Amino acid sequence: MKSGFISFIGRPNVGKSTLLNSILGTKLAITSSKPQTTRDSIQGVYIDGDVQLIFIDTPGIHKPKNKLGKYINKEAYNNMQDTNLLALVVDVTEPFGRGDEFVLEKMKETGLPAILVLNKVDKMKREEVLPIIETYQSKYPFEHIIPVSALKQENIKELIKVMKEYAKEDFWYYDENTLTNKNMNYLITERIREKIFRLTEEEIPYSTAVIIEHMEKKKNAYYIIANIIVDRDAVKKIIVGRHGTKIKEIGIKSREDIEELLQTKVYLEIFVKTVKKWRDQDKYLTEFGYEKD
Repeated sequence: MKSGFISFIGRPNVGKSTLLNSILGTKLAITSSKPQTTRDSIQGVYIDGDVQLIFIDTPGIHKPKNKLGKYINKEAYNNMQDTNLLALVVDVTEPFGRGDEFVLEKMKETGLPAILVLNKVDKMKREEVLPIIETYQSKYPFEHIIPVSALKQENIKELIKVMKEYAKEDFWYYDENTLTNKNMNYLITERIREKIFRLTEEEIPYSTAVIIEHMEKKKNAYYIIANIIVDRDAVKKIIVGRHGTKIKEIGIKSREDIEELLQTKVYLEIFVKTVKKWRDQDKYLTEFGYEKD
């Protein structure tokens, strides 16, 4: 038997979560078009024959503006250690910049083998991708460079084939029925948070957190009460919307997604609560599931 840990790293919004979902063939990590959607590292378990690969989807490395941002970066840095392989995921439609240089420097500090995953190649011509490859080759000794489209699932099988080469003779860390290291409460709150990202504008999603107040199964349905935590009353008004239209939309779409996750009927109530400056207070970062920095 073989197993291996592979960390997806990179700047925010390059498609790491979409790539994880594409490999697993199911929606595990939430996604949106906004950067820093991912706040916690999440492990996805993939099994092929006698090989078990544990993929770690890490938050995008960025310049933090508060304690929550520092926690997010710390999550990414921690998961660049004690792994068999680093997979740097880049968005080929975005120019190489200081953020990329910073990530590469962090990679060099680990001394671990790394591959380069060029995502969103479906949006560019082949000749446009070649200079990007040359740029990264000059910056880091990548062992493999694999172009993919995570969204369209192009070249995913080749990527998995390469990553399996880094699995070692070892026991399996998860049983064959386990998909992730996260519990159901976490997966539910993430689906609600995803809807906030997708249905609100600009900075609104970044000042929110979601916690489960109550969850109970009765007969053939789950009854769930969730709280959306915001840092200002003005944000609360936007989340609720005129005559409650926005929170209703968030609730409907979240419930549909959670029903798909749980494969049963769901009754969902969502409330919005203001906790001022929660992103900079250790007490609330811990209470809402984020460790102290």
